[in-house]
Amino acid sequence: MQDTIGIPACFSSSDKFADESAAVTRSGQSVFMSVYRTKIADQSRLITITWCKNLLLHGLSVSVEEGEDGDGQYTCKVELKPWYFWRKQGSKRFLVDGKAVDIYWNLKAAKFNGETEPNSDYYVAVVCDEEVALLVGDLKKDAYRKTGCRPALIDPVLVSRKEHIFGKRKFITRVKFHERGRFHEISIECKNRCDGSKSNGCGSGSFSGGDEPEMEIRIDGYLVIHVKHLQWKFRGNESININKARVEVYWDVHDWLFSPGLRHALFIFKPTMSSSTSLSSLSTYSSSSSPPLSSLTSTPLSSQTGSSGSIEGLNANMSSDFCLFLYAWKVE
Repeated sequence: MQDTIGIPACFSSSDKFADESAAVTRSGQSVFMSVYRTKIADQSRLITITWCKNLLLHGLSVSVEEGEDGDGQYTCKVELKPWYFWRKQGSKRFLVDGKAVDIYWNLKAAKFNGETEPNSDYYVAVVCDEEVALLVGDLKKDAYRKTGCRPALIDPVLVSRKEHIFGKRKFITRVKFHERGRFHEISIECKNRCDGSKSNGCGSGSFSGGDEPEMEIRIDGYLVIHVKHLQWKFRGNESININKARVEVYWDVHDWLFSPGLRHALFIFKPTMSSSTSLSSLSTYSSSSSPPLSSLTSTPLSSQTGSSGSIEGLNANMSSDFCLFLYAWKVE
């Protein structure tokens, strides 16, 4: 069931990843999806907010899960072309299990700053039973005034983010590992180290004798993962620590290296638990280009175990509900 206003080309009609990847490949547009769990129509349901961007427009889609089995969705889609001023603010209604669910948005002054998702001056609200079940954006007072509803008693939980980005060899995104945390910049760069001197972007196909593909992952500018001989380590995982929170990082860059044409690599960032080492006791670090280890560290997964502590973004069981899926599409 859909309530549609000018569907952007980057929105797929299927929930299957294969169809979604095909749609992203055809359109060449960046896509950013945030999935929340909250109470809607007396049930715990998933709400997905999707932003997409190309050279001409931004698109917004809000989907509400029909039931716990996740078989269907109620969806409202909005196309934001520069000349469609009346579509930058509005509301739509659909019924979920017989109860009215209203979607309100105000993007008239939204600042995207070249990114897929707005940075400021906007709101998107989902209302049911006279409660604002989900509210994203910084214009919260405007949203409550417009909807005339109170905040929900149960806070929504950010379950996951999925982002599709395009680049040649460097991919950058900003993400919160917890809804109440601060933004962190993630930078991923893949390059060939040729004869120990010249560096350029990773290519597809076989490698000559002097090529040594490698990958660097940086958080807020600091190097946290450095993978050498990437042609042998194209799939792997490591653990890093960010603000006393341990984050597991998984990568699969096989298609970057060995498949021709437009292909994506997959990176997963999953906050888990604290390091067994007392981070505050680690006062030295390896080089001037690295931050203090109390802020950021990178160690093999096998060398770390969990312990208790105060950690940004984790629940009482020392595990996080959040996971970031980053699809990096390499353009030759």
